[in-house]
Amino acid sequence: MSTGTKHRLARWPTWLSRWLGYRATPPPKRPEYIIWFWSFIGAFCGISLIQAVFGQAQYFISRGVPPIVASYGASAVLIYGSIDAPLAQPRPLLGGHFIGALVGVCITKLFHLLPTEERFQQLEWLAGSLACATSIVAMQVTGTTHPPAGATALLAAVNSDIRDIGWYYLPVVLLTSMLALVVALLLNNIQRRYPVFWFHSAVSIPAPVSPDLGGPEADNYSKILVGSQGSVEPPKQEMSSQV
Repeated sequence: MSTGTKHRLARWPTWLSRWLGYRATPPPKRPEYIIWFWSFIGAFCGISLIQAVFGQAQYFISRGVPPIVASYGASAVLIYGSIDAPLAQPRPLLGGHFIGALVGVCITKLFHLLPTEERFQQLEWLAGSLACATSIVAMQVTGTTHPPAGATALLAAVNSDIRDIGWYYLPVVLLTSMLALVVALLLNNIQRRYPVFWFHSAVSIPAPVSPDLGGPEADNYSKILVGSQGSVEPPKQEMSSQV
């Protein structure tokens, strides 16, 4: 919803602000094949860049850093394939993964206070479950919900390679998120627009309930936001002032 005040990015040169998601007017709707093409290119380049940095640089290899944290495969689906989704924007991408890593490492360190490694292995399932569940709540509280970040927390407890790097997992995750975001900013803004916002809290947009499950009858399933008086309103497009 526009506030009538131009976003600060409006004062930046167009050749620069477009790569940060700003548009003076809403971009045109692209054909599906354009979306599919750039989703493929974005995911391929993003995952390749991450693996090239962590899998080839001796600095990371010598510290036992895995070539990629598996949860970023799921992030690729969001930030390259569903770029308009609230949970795919920079705040949940960066904040969600970092919070997931922080919670996962903290809980794993607490479980490592157990007297023996054997006892830790017996309770590894509990550490992983607590890490994932706690990270979900932490992301909800901070407005950084990013579904793949639940796996980032889980891996800190159940993956031995990640457990071995300990607190170093945090900067690894932060750098990985930054690399993925840079690729998204470059490739998603060639024929599309990303992000649709930078700093707003990430919220989930509810899907319409199927009539078979007791939902309201609706001729147009794109009308998914329910107003306060029970009326159904079409989703509002993010305006450039919200970038």
